[in-house]
Amino acid sequence: MNAIAITAGTLFTPAARIDDPLLLLEDSRIVEVTSRRDREIPSGFRQVDFGAGTLVPGYIDIHIHGGAGHDVMQPDSDALPAIQSILARHGVTGYLPTTITAPVDETLFALERLANTIDKCVHADGHPRSSDTPSLQAQPLGIHIEGPFLSHKRRGVHPPEFLQKPTVQLLDRMREAARGHIKLMTIAPEIEGALEVITQAVRLGICISLGHSDAQMDVARCALAAGARHATHTFNAMRPLNHRDPGILGFVLSESQLSADIIADGIHVDPEVVNIFFRSKGIDRAVLITDALSATGMPDGHYRLGSLDIEVYEGRCTSNGTLAGSVLTMDKAVRNAMHFARLDLQQALPSATRNPAGVVGLAQERGVLAPGATADIVVLNQHRQVIKTIVRGQGV
Repeated sequence: MNAIAITAGTLFTPAARIDDPLLLLEDSRIVEVTSRRDREIPSGFRQVDFGAGTLVPGYIDIHIHGGAGHDVMQPDSDALPAIQSILARHGVTGYLPTTITAPVDETLFALERLANTIDKCVHADGHPRSSDTPSLQAQPLGIHIEGPFLSHKRRGVHPPEFLQKPTVQLLDRMREAARGHIKLMTIAPEIEGALEVITQAVRLGICISLGHSDAQMDVARCALAAGARHATHTFNAMRPLNHRDPGILGFVLSESQLSADIIADGIHVDPEVVNIFFRSKGIDRAVLITDALSATGMPDGHYRLGSLDIEVYEGRCTSNGTLAGSVLTMDKAVRNAMHFARLDLQQALPSATRNPAGVVGLAQERGVLAPGATADIVVLNQHRQVIKTIVRGQGV
């Protein structure tokens, strides 16, 4: 057994702040969270001290297409390890590789490859295969399907020729290819067949997220009744809010049963609108995502998003003039949320930790620093920059 006692200046978990903390780990799990004022380091535990650093739960990104020059859908054995390494450097300990609309066979093939990676990363008992992760890497927690069940009008850069009518049969084919690893699916609820697919997906344990949609408010309400409980990159690729026609955006902002995510890069959404989003959704329903592309961590230039050519210039990603993902990292997203929405660290943290974990059904073991939770930890400096990432107890 690998027993480690981590000490630092401060510990933040979404529910509490502890000064002079003592965090006890055994292998990949947290066994105790306390203060050095109340507890001595137990015999047999090796101390690792991070001085004045701040301990927070590992960040979780539920919407990411790539990074470090690689796309999650590309058939390259080096792609996911490279993406996972850059994620870990920015504090992400768990993520959902996210597909983009593509030909059905290509999507199914990508889902099979992603499922292989997920299966290789984790033993049946839930512990990491250290031999398969020679460098510290974020762990895939499941798959996010973004497309092909999207609105033509609000498709963004998703290729229109590959969009599909929602059917339970195609959902079943995708789920079979992914071997049950689909955790999240973005769908436009107004498309014919969407409500039936939403009902079936929820029955199968998939979280349905409303997005890339031109739906009216009453249709969005029907989707909630069918089991939808999240919304994808709020404001982007959505019917705009009108004071006489609130539409899906009005529903997303006002419905307390619906969590929602946002790209807080200052490009996709104006900083003041990020503030409005946090005020509308509240600390417990707001989720930060990056929607990051292969260009993340790379210089300006031309990159790929699925089959699309993406131009990146001064942090702005476009395809034929349309915004196409971002080069945002999650640590930057947290700092931006603090600045844009005038939040302190404890208020901002749930949107990158506990809340995304809850979206994908992992709230009891991810996104918190608590006894029994997975030992996913980030150490921040006084400027809220990442100085150390610990994934399932590894990397200490």
